[in-house]
Amino acid sequence: MEVLTQAAQFILSLSILIVLHEMGHFIPAKLFKTRVEKFYLFFDPWFSLFKFKKGETEYGIGWLPLGGYVKISGMIDESMDKEQMKLPPQDWEFRSKPAWQRLIIMCGGVTVNVILGILIYAMVLFGWGSQTLPPQNATYGVSCDSLALKMGLRDGDKIVSVDKIPVTSIERVFGDVLINKAKSIQVERDGQPVNITVTEENLSEMIATKLHLVEPRFPMDVISVTSGKPAAEAGIKVGDRVVSVNDVATPYRMDVTKELQKNKGKKINFSVVRVKDTVKTHLQVSETGMIGIGVNLDLSKYFTLETVHYSFFESFPAGIHKAGETFDNYIKQFKVIFTVKGAASEIGGFVSIGKAYSPTWDWQSFWSFTAFLSIVLAIMNILPIPALDGGHVMFLLYEVITKRKPNEKFMEYAQYAGMFLLLGLLLFANGNDIVRLFK
Repeated sequence: MEVLTQAAQFILSLSILIVLHEMGHFIPAKLFKTRVEKFYLFFDPWFSLFKFKKGETEYGIGWLPLGGYVKISGMIDESMDKEQMKLPPQDWEFRSKPAWQRLIIMCGGVTVNVILGILIYAMVLFGWGSQTLPPQNATYGVSCDSLALKMGLRDGDKIVSVDKIPVTSIERVFGDVLINKAKSIQVERDGQPVNITVTEENLSEMIATKLHLVEPRFPMDVISVTSGKPAAEAGIKVGDRVVSVNDVATPYRMDVTKELQKNKGKKINFSVVRVKDTVKTHLQVSETGMIGIGVNLDLSKYFTLETVHYSFFESFPAGIHKAGETFDNYIKQFKVIFTVKGAASEIGGFVSIGKAYSPTWDWQSFWSFTAFLSIVLAIMNILPIPALDGGHVMFLLYEVITKRKPNEKFMEYAQYAGMFLLLGLLLFANGNDIVRLFK
């Protein structure tokens, strides 16, 4: 059911982004009296799921959900309509329009994606505001995963800064370290400042292991017990707080998780605090280190979160800032991919994107991720690669500057090269997903 929920969110998000992106091309094309032959959500090789014609344009839904397109008359695009290009140019064709009009048409999709990302972020902030956990409010410090411990961090450390730039929230530590290729992390340990060195090897391990270094340290409170599982059979109840596993004190959630992983498949002693009493019992840990309980992950129960609410008008500059931050971070990821060992193998395709959605239908999460994808789509489309909007823009800028059109044969070959490059990237990204599924 979770997979279906994630898939439904992915398809809805993709459909919104594709339709609006293509509208960004369609509207200026019509304004400049350029004929648009097709407007499609998803691709339609051989057949379409649905189509109708209104005026000179055929509207439809294809069966291959890899994107969408508008087919503009007289334009060398993915349709590779050579026969039309052999005919004399017509007034209503793309190639007959002034360069500045063609430039506006080609920039329309990316422009819409940027504006859409800003608007969605603004409305998310207006509707839900933002919540962060400042490091100083993480009363118990942080819990460290195995990589963080290897780097020199310790459970209970209080994160102060990354590369001496103050950290604004615990949730951003991983991103600040990896995306910025940080060299050091500053923490407070037992009231004393400690500097932790971050190496290139550490960054590679962060990518390979998918560990997130640290999380806020807080107790493990049970909020659900699965019938028929070890915890239910041992008498564990909702509201219990786990305090020891196999006679090892576990005051915090990560402590409990670590001890259960150490005791996979074993029968262990298990202690909880129920109201004011300590209850001791025995239970069998599964081979995966699970016992069948749901735990409270609501940080507001344990910490004072920094909550910011935005008025309608305040949300727009905040949305612009959020979109700009997303743009900046995504560009930095390119640097990580090309400079950190093992990063390229972690590039993901449609499965990875689908898994990024919430397993339950959460509108805040859905719209936030849709805004993120809208900015990503803008960045990817403006790359100067033939077959992408950015490739067309590159050739149009050349024409504007030199006052000469690129040779149509050259444009055709460039389009082929761009399509092969994109196909290769698509196969590489989705191939990584397939490999990970088998692993």
